Amino acid sequence: MANEYDIVVADGVTSLLSEDEICSDCDLVLAEEGVDRDCLVSVSVVGNDEIRSLNAEWRGRDAVTDVISLECERPDDPDLAPGEPCELGDIVLAPARIAEQSAGFGTTPADECRLLLVHGMLHLLGYDHVEEDEALAMEAREDELVSLLPLDARVGHVRVTRHEAGADE
Repeated sequence: MANEYDIVVADGVTSLLSEDEICSDCDLVLAEEGVDRDCLVSVSVVGNDEIRSLNAEWRGRDAVTDVISLECERPDDPDLAPGEPCELGDIVLAPARIAEQSAGFGTTPADECRLLLVHGMLHLLGYDHVEEDEALAMEAREDELVSLLPLDARVGHVRVTRHEAGADE
């Protein structure tokens, strides 16, 4: 599979993960989810002001958050021609917010970013956590996928709602 990634790190912002790791972590999620179509994914690493603005625009929440996912196409979309790459969507990460919250969740900033990258990819693939049963399924899948990544330390059970509760404070 030859997925393509457009990774942009905003001026003055330091990414918690290398571009190579972002690509390999996203590739792992796609492979583990059984996606056999080439995908195009945009990953932006931005400051708190930018993610706050995007959060207000796209989610109606005027607050800093850690990750936002904007879905475009699904790999199984019947309108995609055979062999046509899927424009999966955009993931926006805010490393300052991620680093700020990581200690409270018992993770390193890089591990928290890995978790949120997986979280964002799963959203692009159609997972959600609005309803309790959806949240439980997404949390279980995140646990499985994060356990396959090279981590700084063991990451405990993921509670998606921890990000919902803490992301917009």
